[in-house]
Amino acid sequence: MIRMRVRFDYVAEGKTSRRLFAAKGGDEQAEELRQQKIAMIRNVPIQGINIEEIDMSKEIYSIFDEYTNRLSICAPVTITFSVDTLEDAVKFIMKDEFRTIEVLEPAQISMSGIEMERLFAKMNESLQAYRSILEKKMDNWK
Repeated sequence: MIRMRVRFDYVAEGKTSRRLFAAKGGDEQAEELRQQKIAMIRNVPIQGINIEEIDMSKEIYSIFDEYTNRLSICAPVTITFSVDTLEDAVKFIMKDEFRTIEVLEPAQISMSGIEMERLFAKMNESLQAYRSILEKKMDNWK
């Protein structure tokens, strides 16, 4: 069993710096998004993932992107979970919201060549799925 702690930052995107969140405040939007995403994680089982703890106590923060001239409000959450395989962990963490990961247990992991091949294949599969989603978003944006 492998125990990990991952941090996701759920981002509520604002408009340009001149016109910040109209209907709801940015903090409210980010908090609402965080609540929705965590409700999904709590209520929908994920194969191979055992959620141990969800910590939403970190403060909401904002960042300004100078290139896009947009303000983003981020609502961080830390999730402690356990998995039987690294492939399951990759499936769980491959998200836009992923920020950091810490392996809690074990201190060392040894893998056979086949296990490493499976891990790399799963990472590639997740990356390709993500790329496909981005391409669809770009096509709709044009």
